[in-house]
Amino acid sequence: MSAKPFILSLIDDDEIYQYGFKRTVEKSRFAKKVLVFSDGEQAINFMIDNIANAQELPDVIFLDINMPIMNGFEFMEEYIKLKPKVGKKITIYMVSSSIDPTDVERAKSISELTDYIIKPVNESMLREILQKLEQEYD
Repeated sequence: MSAKPFILSLIDDDEIYQYGFKRTVEKSRFAKKVLVFSDGEQAINFMIDNIANAQELPDVIFLDINMPIMNGFEFMEEYIKLKPKVGKKITIYMVSSSIDPTDVERAKSISELTDYIIKPVNESMLREILQKLEQEYD
């Protein structure tokens, strides 16, 4: 698979998972850029700072639930407020090790979330997700 026009963003506080995710994406050339944030607040601030530059914003976000400062659900609350100002479609997947039915149901109740994925996201899952997105962009 060659480089895609996608910018991927990982919002997750686990440094080992960040490293593995970024290496998988770069090795597989799934995206032209990978943005990594350790909490939702960093990611929201980045989006606010780049709101006028839609091409700098991610096309796909992989969002963890449990993080310090601003967790995944709090990020979604802020993103929903910001969404009308975002000049592009952003696909968001909540990615967590939590199998708590409460977390899963809460995530599935947020229409801006595309899906809930149990960690880890591996290369074949990334390929499948990005191939679906490519078809949507065609």
